[in-house]
Amino acid sequence: MKLLHGRSIRGVAVTLSLAILVIAAGAGAAVDRTKKPELGPPPALKLPKVQAQKLSNGLEILVVEMHEVPVVDVTIALRAGAVRDPDDLPGLATFTANMLDEGAGTRSALALAEEVGFLGATLTANAGTENAVVQLHVPRRGLEPALDLMADMVLRPAFADSEVARQRDLRKAGLVQLRDQPTAMAPIAFNAIVFGTSHPYGRPVGGNEASTEKLTRDRVRGFHEAYYRPANARVLVVGDITLADARKLFEARFGSWKAGTVPPLPVVQPPPPAPRTFYLVDKPGAAQSVIRIGHPGVPRTTPDYPAIMVLNTILGGSFTSRLNNNLRETHGYTYGAGSQFEMRRLAGPFRASASVVTAKTDSSIIEFFKELRRIRDEKVPATELEKAKSLLALGLPGDFETTAGTAGQFLDLVVNDLPLDSYDSYVQKIMAVTADDVQRLAKQLIDPDHFAVVVVGDRKQIEAGIAALKEGPTSMRDLWGAEAR
Repeated sequence: MKLLHGRSIRGVAVTLSLAILVIAAGAGAAVDRTKKPELGPPPALKLPKVQAQKLSNGLEILVVEMHEVPVVDVTIALRAGAVRDPDDLPGLATFTANMLDEGAGTRSALALAEEVGFLGATLTANAGTENAVVQLHVPRRGLEPALDLMADMVLRPAFADSEVARQRDLRKAGLVQLRDQPTAMAPIAFNAIVFGTSHPYGRPVGGNEASTEKLTRDRVRGFHEAYYRPANARVLVVGDITLADARKLFEARFGSWKAGTVPPLPVVQPPPPAPRTFYLVDKPGAAQSVIRIGHPGVPRTTPDYPAIMVLNTILGGSFTSRLNNNLRETHGYTYGAGSQFEMRRLAGPFRASASVVTAKTDSSIIEFFKELRRIRDEKVPATELEKAKSLLALGLPGDFETTAGTAGQFLDLVVNDLPLDSYDSYVQKIMAVTADDVQRLAKQLIDPDHFAVVVVGDRKQIEAGIAALKEGPTSMRDLWGAEAR
């Protein structure tokens, strides 16, 4: 058979015939291209169930079976975050977590990394405000040797003096670099100002210069022995594994982990919000001003969570949100503006934020206040409300496409002690949110009269413009939120 540019004549003929049929079918269909297609209701989301079982030492194992791909994600979550830091040593929790992979069991840091790489796995450890998390992603065939490495990291970290000293020096260097990064400075100052340094959310999770000097092997090991305990941990396993297999594998490696006793978590109420004040952190020569506006918010356990997500999606939680559309698309002051309710075990902060061109700092604040007041004072139009609800409802299934994504979603429930079937009714709750709900929560949770407005930028260029707004007094602060001249 003859070829035409590498294709058979018969193949070309078949392709042309199919094209003619498609055109003919399209000609007979009445398609009104002036109207957007109507979206139907979001389909029901069917998620795999979370199965739970405890080891002999009380360690709880949670398993989500996903057998489509031969991979497994294992997450060990410990309530050993920065809220556990001693008053005199902020940064100890994050430093301890960072040390877990710097040698464990009989392996040096390099040997540990080489074995993880040989298995085609990733194995990381880090800590945040509330929790320390050790995470493993591995092909199913390498799960057992990878769990051996994970067990060494969690139960038998070396904490060698040489590695402690090296990591301490790296943290010191990072703190020096921090002062040249306004986007990293702003959240530290904001948290300290909003919560105060007596609240665990007000202290720097990465420590400061004084606390870094105090990091020693004894302090790190003491923290590990106090808080890395089965009673303070939960294990989430997602992927190509059964509950029975998971229990057997973990009992062999973690069953001898001594339960011990763990001090209770601190419960501290945030201070009452102060009257609206502008806090300036001077960064001479800065080309941009980093703005953080907010005050204490609500905990993750709030029953209003679905409605708050809708509220925030409209205000600043999506690319088409009001804040981004105003400051970026309409005025061109920034590459991106947004807002967030950072919900944790305790009431975390609400904040609206952007990095804006220095010359437009005062103008940007005007637009921020305009949108933050409008969301309270005016009921959200029906079309805008439905758009936000659809974005949240239709986007949720994508968060469960992979084992890693599924692990991340369920981890949020685990660390906040929420029901593990919460997502089963999440879409229905989102779709039930009304405009009245949004306005009620906006009035309740967004209080312009008590905003802390933190601006990291060039004082000489922005102070006069901010004062001219006459929206509140101005106070100079340093990186750590302390008063400065």
